[in-house]
Amino acid sequence: MRRIELLAPARNLETGRQAILHGADAVYIGGPGFGARQAAGNSLDDIRELCAFARPYGVRIYVTLNTIIYDHELREAESLAQSLYQCGASALIVQDLALLRMHTALPLHASTQMDNRTPEKARWLYNAGYEQAVLARELSLDEIRAIHDAEPRLALEAFVHGALCVSYSGRCQASQHCFRRSANRGECAQFCRLAFDLVDAEGQVLESDRHLLSLRDMNRSASLEEMIDAGISSFKIEGRLKDIAYVKNTTAYYRQALDRIIARRPDLERSSQGEHRFSFTPQLNRSFNRGFTDYYLHGRQGDEASIHTPKSIGEPIGKITATGRAEARGGEPYIDIALLPGISLSNGDGLCFFDSTHRLRGFRVNRAAGNRAYLNAQAGSLPFQALPENVLRGLPLYRNQDCAFDALLAKPTAERRLPLDLVLTDDLLEQNYELARTPQEENIRRQMARLGDTPYYLRSLSIRFSQNWFIPSSHLAALRRKLVEKAQSPSQSQPQVRQSQATLSTPPTTSLEMGGGIANRLAREMAEACGLSVAPSCEVQASAAEPLMVCRYCLRYELGQCPKQTGHAPTWKEPLQLCLPDGRRFPLKFDCQRCEMQVLQSC
Repeated sequence: MRRIELLAPARNLETGRQAILHGADAVYIGGPGFGARQAAGNSLDDIRELCAFARPYGVRIYVTLNTIIYDHELREAESLAQSLYQCGASALIVQDLALLRMHTALPLHASTQMDNRTPEKARWLYNAGYEQAVLARELSLDEIRAIHDAEPRLALEAFVHGALCVSYSGRCQASQHCFRRSANRGECAQFCRLAFDLVDAEGQVLESDRHLLSLRDMNRSASLEEMIDAGISSFKIEGRLKDIAYVKNTTAYYRQALDRIIARRPDLERSSQGEHRFSFTPQLNRSFNRGFTDYYLHGRQGDEASIHTPKSIGEPIGKITATGRAEARGGEPYIDIALLPGISLSNGDGLCFFDSTHRLRGFRVNRAAGNRAYLNAQAGSLPFQALPENVLRGLPLYRNQDCAFDALLAKPTAERRLPLDLVLTDDLLEQNYELARTPQEENIRRQMARLGDTPYYLRSLSIRFSQNWFIPSSHLAALRRKLVEKAQSPSQSQPQVRQSQATLSTPPTTSLEMGGGIANRLAREMAEACGLSVAPSCEVQASAAEPLMVCRYCLRYELGQCPKQTGHAPTWKEPLQLCLPDGRRFPLKFDCQRCEMQVLQSC
């Protein structure tokens, strides 16, 4: 029986709780330090509280220690790993090889920052002592299957939803190079979301002020069963910086999608327990998104980029049919919209559209009345004011702020309950009781059902006392508490212990890309012991020869100039450069044999 895990993000304790209530089998969260989202750290007390909340459901808590570590931080990192074990964490998600040589009882998961893309890398990871690996986002189903077949003992984790990095994770030095903010240290400056000009070798501007490295958001909800069959056991939602509403919506959506698959597959089971009830209908396009892509899961499709904007566009809602001003309301401007089925407007909604130059323009609905949206003219000129009538009519609209949905998600929206089946016998009674003069069954059932704020509900109760004992209600309450505590199995009350240990005896037959590089002596010792040649990290030793980014995403392909697709060389003159407004230029290098693009250091 294969155990399938839905892994949800948590920015903080309360988000983690909501992820669990909305169906997560596991939650990943940052601790007090060494997490790759510096703005999403949490205290040990909060980690401990989240672990306690998760325990009855069998939900695992993974803590991210997935930055590179400097020499002077090694003792602190090891101490933190030991403290997280005491807090009840289930595993550590790590990037730095030093963790393999530290004394920590927690299982280690290889972060996607380690650049996990090949069967050989999977074998190395398992032999080195990792129990689970977070695969690179760029992998296809066939590549995932090959990795699973090569090392089936290694649990495979894959992203299924959320924001995308344009570079292979762990292979990006752009933020460090340009802004002295290390992505490998949790300080990514989002270089890939900036606007660039694309200039050819003759100085011709091919694209102007476009977000040429900005990708859409991942959405693989339609391919979950294919991913299961390819070998994925853990399905990860991106978003440790996202708000609670996002986590509620995406977690509930994927919970329902996975449950439908598990319900008809006797070879699959959930990795945690609990029955869910949601008070809303999850819809992925109603949360933050830049448009969706399955990102190479089925090969190169050409739908990866969001070059016109790095911002959320939300869900399509319809098209403009007319504009005007309401004379009865002082000339208040309005637009009429042919709304898509199931769409309704609310006061305060944020709407947006792409103008004739492909720029994203937005405005807010001051007042909604059916399919008519009244706008606030006092806020300035309307964004579509200069558009001709023939362009306005039929202009597609999107909603990137959904006030009604946000208000709904701000309320309690989920319950997660565990069924409790109780059998009461004389053996459970700790003292002798007198016989009752009246039947006691009704009172016993009422007291046993009072499970209050525990995660349990009474599914069945069998009363098998030898006599109609009179048991005071206070004693029945104490018995109830005892049975609830007993319902938690020993395996749920103790943290997991690291099982796999390094069994490396021979170096790999070829060099392995590790991602991040070496930043401390323990990592260097581990690499040398394994026969690996790993370069120092750019944070401790910059190299002018190293590319800033290595990407499967390719601008040749995105702009219709891929030689493999067109059968001829690009029409522009290469090399190409990405140019920022401040004058910095970043040459591009294309490796058609590997279908990769490199962004080189500025010149």
